[in-house]
Amino acid sequence: MWQAMFVAGIPYVEKTIRTVLVYLALLVLLRLIGKRGLAQLNTFDLVVMLLLSNVVQNAVIGDDNSVTGGLFGAAVLLLTDWVLVRQAARWDWFNRLLDGTPTVLARDGAYDRRTIARQGIRVADLDVAVRHQGGDAIEETSLIVLEPGGTLLVELKGGDQVADKDDVAALRAALAAIEARLSAGPRGY
Repeated sequence: MWQAMFVAGIPYVEKTIRTVLVYLALLVLLRLIGKRGLAQLNTFDLVVMLLLSNVVQNAVIGDDNSVTGGLFGAAVLLLTDWVLVRQAARWDWFNRLLDGTPTVLARDGAYDRRTIARQGIRVADLDVAVRHQGGDAIEETSLIVLEPGGTLLVELKGGDQVADKDDVAALRAALAAIEARLSAGPRGY
């Protein structure tokens, strides 16, 4: 029993190669499906991700059900990810290769429907993103960008932006000036 639990069924070199190859293959596949797959992980996407992990399990561990082999595979997977993330942070070209570049989905209050369709995003999801940013409609936006990590960035036109702390401070200063004039009373009458 102890041997089956702790003795790997395949050589560690093979397990390392299997793990790295599967990691890289999944990275390429996920990159090919686009940013939308990461942006709005709905129920269907979650099921696919869970099944995907089960599908590639044997490709990673091979004919090995040992605890040691599984932990070794997990360590190789985490180390591979750690190395790639560090290299992506170091080299901008490598980061663009792994993550891609931002994609403009709308500009000057108009959707780019071709790009939206190519990214597999629903216009309704973009409308929600606009409302979350404080806008009422696409016409109030100057730019909507799908970032490489799947985040939707919505930039509202100047007059349509929600007031920030500086706007509130300016209004308070203006009100204070008006109150000061009113409390000074009428002049020259």
